[in-house]
Amino acid sequence: MRLRSLTLTLSTLALAACAVGPDYVAPVPPPLATTGPFLSVEAGVVTPTPLPDQWWRLYDDPVLDGLVADALAANTDVRQASARIQRARAALRGARAGQLPQTGLGAGTSYGRAAESTLPPGADREGFAYDGGLSISYEADLFGRVGRGVEAARADVEVAQADADTVRVLVVAETTRAYADAAGAAAQVAVAQDIVALLDRSIAVTSRRHEAGVESGLGLAQLQALREQRAAAIPLLQAERQAALFALATLTGRTPAALPPVAGERSVALTIATPLPVGDGSALLARRPDIRAAERRLAADTARIGIATADLYPRVTLGGSVGASAAGLGDLLTGGALRFLLGPLVDWAFPNTEAVRARIDAADAEAQGSLAAFDGAVLIALQETETALSTYARSLDRRQRLQAAEAAATRAMQISRARQREGTTNALERLDAERTLAEARAALAEQDALVSRAQIRVFLALGGGWSAQTPARADDVRS
Repeated sequence: MRLRSLTLTLSTLALAACAVGPDYVAPVPPPLATTGPFLSVEAGVVTPTPLPDQWWRLYDDPVLDGLVADALAANTDVRQASARIQRARAALRGARAGQLPQTGLGAGTSYGRAAESTLPPGADREGFAYDGGLSISYEADLFGRVGRGVEAARADVEVAQADADTVRVLVVAETTRAYADAAGAAAQVAVAQDIVALLDRSIAVTSRRHEAGVESGLGLAQLQALREQRAAAIPLLQAERQAALFALATLTGRTPAALPPVAGERSVALTIATPLPVGDGSALLARRPDIRAAERRLAADTARIGIATADLYPRVTLGGSVGASAAGLGDLLTGGALRFLLGPLVDWAFPNTEAVRARIDAADAEAQGSLAAFDGAVLIALQETETALSTYARSLDRRQRLQAAEAAATRAMQISRARQREGTTNALERLDAERTLAEARAALAEQDALVSRAQIRVFLALGGGWSAQTPARADDVRS
């Protein structure tokens, strides 16, 4: 009868239980951050079309698709992030285990000598003793300590997943950037070599005219100096290309020697000629994994306030055990050797709760910090996106002007050649035209590489993702 009353009382308490601490409410970003297009959107540069998951496919380069697939599968940072997800999931399983009854099974044997006064007359004082028992306990989560722990652990898993997505976004962007840098450097090398070849032809013509006494030696010497200056830029560009390829190897989980040759074959700047799809502010905040991670950290820290608050209240554990102790193994199962215990265990830090309240204040401060971090992540995302869009638009403007400058320099060079052939000008005038054209072509090639970087920076700021479909590996791509 007493057992039934105890069970009924504890069951009533469990039904009336409530989780203490604040219930989580997701923070709301500033209204201006989620409505309307970005400030730096310009016609012909970007479009409000949603950003595709696999944004790097917009470059329409199968080699790049394969390299990105390699990076997502083998990059060491991605593998570390995946391991952190597994660790968080293991912690979640451990937290959920607290919602289940805990059982224990124990057995032991010992040899010893008992006091004579504790034994009946004639009994052997020395011998073996055997003991075995089964225990079971269950914490009645009356104030939500265990439930809040599961809530926090679940949010920690989501934080780890969002952090892993952030790593993947960075790895994809860095892989694309390294590939673009290698291609841009190769394009600049090709332009530099063309300029050197052009100057070699000019030097040959001017040298013949100098031998014929038509041109002075000053013009020839200056042309030769310009040629050597342009030739000196080639080794530096080649080193930049090699550095980009070495970085590409590391990003894809390879040694430099193991990078497939096809990864370095592109010699044209990587760029997208059409307006970039960028979506709007609401899509940005939903897509950026760092914002998602900040929001989930806030959820976990809010749940931990409840964990700390639950320590202000009694912790009730229902438990019981059954076992036996006997001098012989055969006596363990006899009725006289059996014992059992049943009852609740109450643990309550009262009235000295100052340490508990300190933990509550610390958890609340942690949550306030996480809220500030979330607000900061939103502001940084908008800043990075607007800056990237503005920089990209200005990069296109500069490239357009450099293209016009190259076209004008080409016309001036053609006029200078014709006038030199007609004998109406000398090598110095042609030298100026050669120098202007060389500078214009080199600047345009460099700007093409900068435009590629600016595009990738836009995609990185937008927090581009990917779908579950895995593109072909770079090793399988054949030109």
